[in-house]
Amino acid sequence: MPSAGAKLDFRADRDGWLVPALIVVAAVTALRLVLLAFNKTDLFVDEAQYWLWGQHLDFGYYSKPPLIGWLLRAVTDLAGSDAPSWVRMPGAVLHGITALVLGALGARIAGRSVAIWSAAIYVTLPFVAVGSVLISTDTVMAPFYALSLLFLHRAGESRRWSDALAAGVAAGLAFMAKYAAIYLIPGLALAALVAPAWRIGWRNTVIAALAFGLVIAPNVVWNLNNGLTTVSHTMDNVGWVREGAALNFGSMVEFVASQFAVFGPVTMVALLIGYAGWGDPDKRGLAMLSVPPLVAVTIEALLDRAYANWAVAAYFAGTVLAVMVLRGIWRWIAIVINGLIALSIPLLTVLAPYPDRAGAPLLKRWLGQADLSRQILTLAEAAHVPVYTGNRAILADLYYTGQDSGVTVYAPNPKHRAESYYEQMWPLPQDYNGRLLVIANSAPDCGGGPVAPEAQLDATGTWAGKGYAAYLVEARCVRSEN
Repeated sequence: MPSAGAKLDFRADRDGWLVPALIVVAAVTALRLVLLAFNKTDLFVDEAQYWLWGQHLDFGYYSKPPLIGWLLRAVTDLAGSDAPSWVRMPGAVLHGITALVLGALGARIAGRSVAIWSAAIYVTLPFVAVGSVLISTDTVMAPFYALSLLFLHRAGESRRWSDALAAGVAAGLAFMAKYAAIYLIPGLALAALVAPAWRIGWRNTVIAALAFGLVIAPNVVWNLNNGLTTVSHTMDNVGWVREGAALNFGSMVEFVASQFAVFGPVTMVALLIGYAGWGDPDKRGLAMLSVPPLVAVTIEALLDRAYANWAVAAYFAGTVLAVMVLRGIWRWIAIVINGLIALSIPLLTVLAPYPDRAGAPLLKRWLGQADLSRQILTLAEAAHVPVYTGNRAILADLYYTGQDSGVTVYAPNPKHRAESYYEQMWPLPQDYNGRLLVIANSAPDCGGGPVAPEAQLDATGTWAGKGYAAYLVEARCVRSEN
């Protein structure tokens, strides 16, 4: 392990890791940005929603904390464009920064080789490749989560209050990107129990906690003033909290298997081996920082369901640990496998709608949104009426694609608690009694049987074959259906 006099950060690269790591990360990031300019996919429902948040700046939103909205507003304003490539551009850059931060952490813990390989392997991980073509809260959380780990390790060595303060601020910003950053707390507590390098002292713990609390305070206040909206949505995702638990071993196995695709097969095996490396205090500390998200989400998958990306917080410390486990040719095997996956993902977005599978585009889930929105907006403009739909994905793209159309778009009026950001912000007004262009996959019944469609929508991509049509009805009709 490097001596106390050989602190490695971006100001003092005494072991010479930064330049080679920077070359690798910069090359990969530059390639991603070039390919992103030729990406033919539409913004996914979540991406369009995050963009919309940025148009309505606040300290919190329906389903997530606010940092991603702030970031996208800043980037698109600076770029002077809301094109999908600009909305997604921060992803590759943020992951590149994260790779270098993990390189710095690896250098402090295990020296030059681990530093370079940590940066190189992280930037080619499958989930990083996906996060570089689609903007997500995981991606915005990543650099701040990694910075928090770096400053916590520095504080454990230096006991300087400034390192603890920086760690708390970084952790707070990570939390303002995604609540999964809360895994830092049990992770650090466990790491401090088993590895002296992660013991920052009680004074510094208080400083870090106060800094963390100060950074997240605006979002906490926003939640308290808005009926704990984001917290309620988070509990909705944890299905067993609302509906009770039932053991679902199939879901658990599916989630665990998916992690080999998320983190890469060789790197995942190395990480699991690293969890057993109790003879090395550095590996013990990294293991404890990595384990909580994986354990928590695996339990969630057992009790209900879990998406593959929900445990991403495990893989920041996990990357450095996996690299420490891998030796020689295995590092090359890991980076070649991950690199091939990482290259194929942006290439698929450039080739879309090809290749296809069973007659449908392989990436159909990310195609057809903008085309459907343009058809809907054209019909609404011709009829001089607002659009109304209960489909969250259609709403998301209508607000994005139709931002300059002048067409008003309404969501259903919530019966109890709003079920989406759109129901929360733009429900059908109670005093509106005019006509609406209703977009639905079944005909509304206004009392005289199903209404004939105004137009069948020529849906492609994700909407192909789903039967959505446009219906021109009075507002009272949709109210009676609700």
